[in-house]
Amino acid sequence: MSDYILSCCSTADLSKEHFEERDIKYICFHYKLGGIDYADDLGQSIPFDEFYRRMDAGEDTQTSQINVTEYLEYFEKFLGEGKDIIHLSLSSGISGSYNSALNAANIAKERHPERKIYVIDSLAASSGYGLLMDKLADLRDSGMDIDELRDWAEDNKLRLHHWFFSSDLKFFIKGGRVSKTSGTIGTILGICPLLNVSFDGHLIPRAKIRSKKKVIREIVKRMEENAEGGLSYSGKCYLCQSACFDDAKAVAELVEEHFPNLEGEPLINHIGTTIGSHTGPGTVALFFWGKKRED
Repeated sequence: MSDYILSCCSTADLSKEHFEERDIKYICFHYKLGGIDYADDLGQSIPFDEFYRRMDAGEDTQTSQINVTEYLEYFEKFLGEGKDIIHLSLSSGISGSYNSALNAANIAKERHPERKIYVIDSLAASSGYGLLMDKLADLRDSGMDIDELRDWAEDNKLRLHHWFFSSDLKFFIKGGRVSKTSGTIGTILGICPLLNVSFDGHLIPRAKIRSKKKVIREIVKRMEENAEGGLSYSGKCYLCQSACFDDAKAVAELVEEHFPNLEGEPLINHIGTTIGSHTGPGTVALFFWGKKRED
């Protein structure tokens, strides 16, 4: 076992069992549904199907990041046990949680000068963030020490690719990502926006694809273009979805067909309540390792 803690936020969108199996610690974001506060606790407080059903029925959602005090209490628990910590945050292009974690770590270092605590901006989100954490767990288990792991994460985090599409524009319109006029026309025409996470951790629209069938083919094409080794890609592939498992399954099956050397079957997770509060139902995301993100 390592002598340090590998940590992230619940927004890495892996299951509770996955985090526990890989010995990855996590701290939960928060959200409101129908005016009531909940922890983004991987579907434990509210099952994902209920969350998206209520959201689709019109209940308002609101998210809040983890504050400095919460991070400090979380870090102190491990430092008090004599453990060093490496914590990766949700992308700074999406949330201010990185700065909160960094501020908390600086306070913790003053209280525990004998301990190491590293906070890294993952520049990743959802199960792409989760795929990065899973790889770091592999490296930790292989014997990599905390300094080596920090350096590896910084050097390789931009090789993690995220591609998303949505077949339901209602919440993109509501969140201001798509204008009401464009969204209405897009809905009528069956437009599915294709997006990815840029090199600086922001979610960027890349194409407007007409029909779900075409966007499923296009997202796999983007994997062909960007995956390490192209069609010979031999790493892991993760997906996540918000109340549209059949769409994610269709992508997974196409990935398996095109990439015969995958490490295991594509793993389909849920988009958690923090990210899902902004995407709404109908979003599928695909994650894999590839060439360095440069735009």
